[in-house]
Amino acid sequence: MSSPQEPAPEKGPKNPEPSGVDLARVALRAAKEQARARGDAAQQKKQARRGGLRSGARADGRDPMALGSAINRLISERGWEAPAAVGGVMGRWPEIVGEDVAKHCEPERYDEDERVLIVRCDSTAWATNLRLLAPTLVARLNEDLGHGAVRIIKVQGPAGPVRRYGPLRAPGSTGPGDTYG
Repeated sequence: MSSPQEPAPEKGPKNPEPSGVDLARVALRAAKEQARARGDAAQQKKQARRGGLRSGARADGRDPMALGSAINRLISERGWEAPAAVGGVMGRWPEIVGEDVAKHCEPERYDEDERVLIVRCDSTAWATNLRLLAPTLVARLNEDLGHGAVRIIKVQGPAGPVRRYGPLRAPGSTGPGDTYG
């Protein structure tokens, strides 16, 4: 038993300070990584002097690339990140806005320069509803795509029938300019 003057032993382990052996292991690992990096760079320089990379058992720049990696590389090289992301949004539109809204409102196009998403609704009532939801949708889209990808959602109502010819007339009328004779 411990006497009243002796402190009671602590329960649970403390975070021990790293010992010299642990510090040496960390330093050795860092030195190996640096040496490996220097060796890789020297090997690449040597191969470049000899006329390029040679085929072998190790991976090099000529090896086939996974399709996803190749597409991601192409998108980033061409600066297509925002249009590709917005294209993904158009594919996931029902998930983003909900099934009810997606049945009546459909994204048509994205203007990359203005950062405007144009959405067409099948009725004026749904267009009004979507205009009220637009600030919330912009925030949700920017959260999903990255800040500032969409600045405004431009909502358009239903498109009228295409006029095929001439000035607008009522069916069966002769219209302006016709004379009775």
